[in-house]
This record gives sequence, C-alpha cells and structure tokens, in this order.
Amino acid sequence: QVRLVESGGGLVQAGGSLRLSCAASGILSSINAMGWYRQASGKQRELVAQISSGGSTNSADSVKGRFTISRDNAKNTVYLQMDSLKSEDTAVYYCNVRGSGWQYWGQGTQVTVSS
Repeated sequence: QVRLVESGGGLVQAGGSLRLSCAASGILSSINAMGWYRQASGKQRELVAQISSGGSTNSADSVKGRFTISRDNAKNTVYLQMDSLKSEDTAVYYCNVRGSGWQYWGQGTQVTVSS
C-alpha cells in the first residue's frame, strides 16, 4: 500500500519559515520525481517545486529565491524549505510522487501565513 506522509505545515507570520516533509512508502517502482503543489482557496492547484531522482529542480517563479526543495533518495523523502513566507503563500500544500505512467498525491498540509 502506497503512503505519502506529509508534515510541517502550520501557521506562521509573514517573513517566517516552515519546512515541509513528505515520506513515501510502499512504492515498488522507480520514482522519477518528487515535488510539491499548492492550492489556495478558490484557485487551481499549481506546481511549487519539483526535484528529479538525479537532483534537477524546477520551481515556480513566485517562490524562486525563497523556497528550496531537496530529496533523500534513500528514504524516499522530499523536503520543502520555505523562507521569507508571504501571505500569498497561504494554501494547502500537496506532496506529489511520480514515475513512469503513475503518480500519487499526499493528503495535503495547510500552510497559513499571517500578515
């Protein structure tokens, strides 16, 4: 059974930091990419950042220079370090894990940034 366990969300003041973690288990196939998406109230889900098995990353322009994605392949865990948080970063953040022809989503973790 595939499980994606997310942690690290919460309430933080603008300018503060949070670190999200997502540990994947039960996946038997090779993981190509792990990443984070977010969905703010009334908006579509959008990519925040993604990292490949080889360590290549891409991220949304809105978070460049503030968010850092990293990955521990041995633990099948992906991290998102979020610094200089803004109120517009408030959203539910979802972990995403994908391989060849498949993907899984986490249950989501709320990040709320107060101004």
